[in-house]
Amino acid sequence: MSTYYVIGLMSGTSLDGLDMVYTHIYKKDNHWDFQIVNTRSVAYDPAFAAQLKNAVHLSAEKLLMLHNSYGSWLGKQVAQFIKEEKLEPTLISSHGHTVFHQPEKGFTYQIGSGQHLANSCGVKVVCDFRSNDLTLGGQGAPFVPIGDRIFFSNYDFCLNVGGISNFSFEKNGERLAYDISPANMLLNYIVNKINLPYDADGSIGRSGALNPSLLKKLNALPYYQAPFPKSLGYEWFLKEVVPIIEETQDTIENVLHTCVHHITAQIAANAKMVFSSADTQMLVTGGGAKNGFFMEVLQEKLKNHSKIVVPETVLIDFKEALVFALMGVLRLEKETNVLRSVTGASRNSSSGVLYEPI
Repeated sequence: MSTYYVIGLMSGTSLDGLDMVYTHIYKKDNHWDFQIVNTRSVAYDPAFAAQLKNAVHLSAEKLLMLHNSYGSWLGKQVAQFIKEEKLEPTLISSHGHTVFHQPEKGFTYQIGSGQHLANSCGVKVVCDFRSNDLTLGGQGAPFVPIGDRIFFSNYDFCLNVGGISNFSFEKNGERLAYDISPANMLLNYIVNKINLPYDADGSIGRSGALNPSLLKKLNALPYYQAPFPKSLGYEWFLKEVVPIIEETQDTIENVLHTCVHHITAQIAANAKMVFSSADTQMLVTGGGAKNGFFMEVLQEKLKNHSKIVVPETVLIDFKEALVFALMGVLRLEKETNVLRSVTGASRNSSSGVLYEPI
């Protein structure tokens, strides 16, 4: 096909909702390009968000039930999006919602049954992008770097500040990427304690003060010393990070303030480790790009090494969904959509499982 009409779906670890992007993806001068036509975000209500958050504790039977029902729910959201906006997609490309991610044990699991999704919206679906990479010895993450290479190669770094912070970059002819640290997963966990979904513009964190003891404990987490490729999951966060937060006797403001300094310090340290020279450019997307306090502290820690570039709002919010739309297209074209240089797999692959509506 010369042009693909795709809806990309993304549900991240920050648990704020489902992102949908309707995009035209096409080849121009033998290079893939895109046009974002329409977008929509569907917020999870508190009960649904809690159900997804606690899915890691479900029995196998109940987890499979949620896998199927969530797939149907995704399909209904897509069908409504199509109908209300008069869209004509030929493909749905879905990330699913990650419940388990333990690549060191050889498994990962994203709920959102592809068959239920396809049947509910009547459109072909590509999903389950991670499993194949794990069979090839990879981390099964991160995946967005393929989109960074194809769509955003004019930046030295592409940083995503979602539930987890990660970035990708080109070095010695290879695209490299890895998860850096928890991000909104951690910040949201803290403000959830005062019944807020997130810290709007970082105003609460800005009002706090640094807790040196907490900062030292967070910076000492063993993950930060591990070589890449490497990736993080919610189970790691529960095991390694939550106990540190829970044992800290301090105000919400101070804990939040300190965690912002922790996350930005890790990002800055990794950026400087990757490229020793200054005057690089860093494209920042994801929910964290809207946190004014976070972005100020990050630029302060990067100093002259990297200049932060924040794109238009539609890319901040929907870049990941856009890249999954691209990954679905690459799967249909049998082109590489998962890079071994990123995941540590034995080879590049064209991953994803196809489901036709019945």
